[in-house]
Amino acid sequence: MPLEPWLAFVAASTVLVLIPGPTVLLVVSYALGQGWRAALPMAIGVALGDFTAMSLSVLGIGTLLMASATLFAAVKWVGAAYLVYLGVKLFRAGGSLSAEPRTGAASAWRMGAHAWLVTSLNPKGILFFVAFFPQFIDPHAAFWPQVLVLQATFLALAFANALAYAYFASRARGLVRNERVIGGVNRVGGAILVGAGVAVVARSAR
Repeated sequence: MPLEPWLAFVAASTVLVLIPGPTVLLVVSYALGQGWRAALPMAIGVALGDFTAMSLSVLGIGTLLMASATLFAAVKWVGAAYLVYLGVKLFRAGGSLSAEPRTGAASAWRMGAHAWLVTSLNPKGILFFVAFFPQFIDPHAAFWPQVLVLQATFLALAFANALAYAYFASRARGLVRNERVIGGVNRVGGAILVGAGVAVVARSAR
């Protein structure tokens, strides 16, 4: 796929995986209680969960594209507005990141399975990917090669993000609980998301 939309996708996806949602809170809570040993199983579970949610979403996106180019374009515009909404919401979110340490015995398999369940079975995640992915897909180019590139990119970012959060939670606990740090991440991320939504609208209007 062309470099420009891919770079835009990387920028927006990086912000999205950094947002402290249920998956991030789960990773942090295990890392606070279990230490660095939680990092790899949690990262694998998050990546598999995102893959499950994305695969379900891609089936819906493909159906939209085959059904109507106009409907697909409408979904892109709605998705762009959604990115701007998320950006504004994130910018105003402040710096709270509340996660209680999970200190009970937990095997690597159990931690990975828990991360997969939380990530993949969140209906908001599936709906989000339906709105998010079409922004970066060219309806006039081959569908599946674009999807594979976007999926591989997002999964790599989600895996790396889970490892990073687990590392900081286990080694620099004060950092992930510092409201100023989290607030700064939220403000920068919110601005980038708003920019991504505006860029999609500008590109679609050409």
